[in-house]
Amino acid sequence: MANAFISEIVRMKPYIFFLLSLGACAPSIKPTTTESDMNVFMDQWHLAAHEADANAFFGQMSADGIYIGTDASERWLRDELRLWSKKAFEREHAWSFTALERNWQQQEDFWICDELLETGMGICRATAVIAKEEGIWKIQHYQLSLAVPNEKIEEFKLLVNSP
Repeated sequence: MANAFISEIVRMKPYIFFLLSLGACAPSIKPTTTESDMNVFMDQWHLAAHEADANAFFGQMSADGIYIGTDASERWLRDELRLWSKKAFEREHAWSFTALERNWQQQEDFWICDELLETGMGICRATAVIAKEEGIWKIQHYQLSLAVPNEKIEEFKLLVNSP
C-alpha cells in the first residue's frame, strides 16, 4: 500500500512541480496601505499648499470634498475653496501647516486622521477623512480648528464675542 502511494507521488512529481512554479509566477499582491503611507499623503497635501501648487493640493481632494476652516462661515466644497483661495495660490506660499502629531484610525475602506498642526494662526487641530476613489486616496472631509488653551478660553470668548 505504501509502495503504491510513493509510486503515485513519483508519477505526479512533474505536475506537482508545475503547480508550485505557477504560484511562484503569480503577480505579487500589493500590501495594504499603512499609516506611514497616509502620513506621506498628508505631508504631500500640506506641502502642495506651502508651495502654492493648486493642482496638487486640490487634486488630492475629492470633487465633492468639504473643507471646513476656522471661521464659522467657512464650509467649502472643493471647487468653492479653490475659487476663494485663488489669490493665496498665486503667491509663493498659499499657507503652511506643519504636522506636530498625527493619529490614525483605519476603517474598512477609509482612514480618519486627527493632526496637531503648527500654522500661521498658531497651533491648530484638524481632522481628515480619506477614502479611495477609483483606487486613489482622496480627502473627503477636512476640518481645521484653532486650539485655544483652556486657561485662555475666557479671554478668547471675550475677544470673539465682543461687538
